[in-house]
Amino acid sequence: MRAGPAGADPQGTSTLGSFTGGQLRRLGSVAGLSRADVETYAQVLTDALGPEAERPLDLPPPTRTFLSDDHTPVEFSLSFKAGAAPAMRVLVEPGCGATGLADNGRAGLKAIRTMARRWHFATDALDDILDLFLPAAPQGPLALWCALELRPGGVPGVKVYLNPAAGGEERSAATVREALRRLGYHRAFDSLPPGSGYPFFALDLGGWAEPRVKVYLYHDHLTSGEAQGLSRMDPGPVPSAVEGFFHTAAGLGPDAGGLDRRPGQSCHSFTDLGTARPSGFTLYIPVRDYVRHDGEALTRASRVLRHHGMDPSVLERAMAALTERRPEEGTGLIAYLALAHQGDQPPRVTTYLSSEAYAVRPPAVETVRQPVPVA
Repeated sequence: MRAGPAGADPQGTSTLGSFTGGQLRRLGSVAGLSRADVETYAQVLTDALGPEAERPLDLPPPTRTFLSDDHTPVEFSLSFKAGAAPAMRVLVEPGCGATGLADNGRAGLKAIRTMARRWHFATDALDDILDLFLPAAPQGPLALWCALELRPGGVPGVKVYLNPAAGGEERSAATVREALRRLGYHRAFDSLPPGSGYPFFALDLGGWAEPRVKVYLYHDHLTSGEAQGLSRMDPGPVPSAVEGFFHTAAGLGPDAGGLDRRPGQSCHSFTDLGTARPSGFTLYIPVRDYVRHDGEALTRASRVLRHHGMDPSVLERAMAALTERRPEEGTGLIAYLALAHQGDQPPRVTTYLSSEAYAVRPPAVETVRQPVPVA
């Protein structure tokens, strides 16, 4: 990959929508989507961005969004499963051009309602909890994000991400508890592990075999021993598998301590109203803060993928589809690595990929601990 300035697309495009749409088209080809599907989804992304899609890239980002380090309101991801093509997703902040969180939330909700009419899905679950997450004077770093799983056929799976701190950081836990209760998960909150905050509350909307309600937690200074004890599934993942993933993704040996920069995250998904325990568990490592550059992040991701029987060459092609720069010339193109378990299904590995429409984070100058192989 050749080096290129932030916002410089190989096709010479110069707006937020054309730049991220071009990335989606190229990444969709890597993920095996048809030309018709990628054209459909590129238009969906443009529609979700609204007027900001036409914003020239030589202007600053429309808002200082929490969604990415350079404030691009779009992030891509590939979810890998052994023996199958990766699932491609795009995360977008539909209200990125709003002047405040309240307007941001209203714009995001309008985008979700438009999608619901287009793809004929209900929003009842979202409607039941809107007052908790979109109050008149919301607080916190976000209002509403939308993720789309880009499936063959042109109809995506839709996910909505909300902010538990909308009513105040001190009320985050109470907000999550009440949201779970309203959605029928009366005992779910008490099954969650301890954490240092609640960054997101998420819902699956539309065509999902088992729609999930998901609670995300921060874990400051997370160690491998703590990581392997976060799952509340029954049965859960093998602790040594979680530990091995932690060591490889974070580049920390067994005696190296915990994550001392950006915190780790866990996600606990609920699908069964009849049980208090979650049906899914995901561990997220913010790999970009624990590498010198994306070459190291790619090496770690490749080790994880190979360990789980997945093809790392797809990730290399995905990175080339997003940018012309070499991995060693920046850090943050691979933002997170995640290991996901859902029910009795095989584990999934997800790589979260930054658009870098506005800036490339330079390589780290300090020494970063070297990765260790998966146990």
